[in-house]
Amino acid sequence: MQPLKLVAVSAGLSQPSSTRLLADRLTEAARRHLAEERATEVRVVELRDLATDIANTMVTGFPGAALREAIEAVTEADGVIAVTPIFTASYSGLFKSFFDVIDNTALAGKPVLIAATGGTARHSLALEHALRPLFAYLRAIVVPTAVYAASEDWGTGGDDRTEGLATRVSRAAEELADLVLRRPAAAEPIDAVIPFEQQLAALRP
Repeated sequence: MQPLKLVAVSAGLSQPSSTRLLADRLTEAARRHLAEERATEVRVVELRDLATDIANTMVTGFPGAALREAIEAVTEADGVIAVTPIFTASYSGLFKSFFDVIDNTALAGKPVLIAATGGTARHSLALEHALRPLFAYLRAIVVPTAVYAASEDWGTGGDDRTEGLATRVSRAAEELADLVLRRPAAAEPIDAVIPFEQQLAALRP
C-alpha cells in the first residue's frame, strides 16, 4: 500500500517564521494521527522561496520547474495544510497568488486544513471570512476546526493560551487525518483500449 502524502503550504515571509512553525506543528500532529493507520510522507512547501516564480507565472502563464513541482506536490497530496500570515485582515498576496496559479479544479474533494498567524487575536476571523470561502470556491473539503495563532500564543511556560493552541492544533489535525483516511481511493486508470470491431460485435444479438 502506497504511503499517504501530506503537504503543508507555508506563506511565511520571515526566517524563522511563526507561520512555518505553526505549519510544522500541524503537520507533525496530523502525521501522528495518520500513522496509526497508514505510513505518511510529509512535505512543506515554502512559498517565500517561490515568490519570483509565482509572480512570473501570473504574467506569463508558464510556471518554472520549481513551482511546477510544488504545484504537483499540492495537487497530488492526499491532504493539504494551508497556513498564511494575516495582512490587512486577510491572507497574504503571496498565499493567494500561489493558489491562483493552480487549476481551480485541482483541489476538488481534497481535505484541507486552514490556519493562520498574526500579531493579534482580533485577526482570527480572517480564517472564516477569507480562507474558508477561498477553499470552498475551489471545492476542497475544509476541516471544521481552523487554527489561528496570535503572538501571545507562542508564550512559554505552559500557560493557558499555549495549551489552548496545542488543543486546537491536535483537534484540527485529527479532523484532517479522519477526512484523509475516509476519502475514497482514486480510480485506477484504464489502460486497455477495446477495438471498435470488438465493441460493435458485442452489440449484435
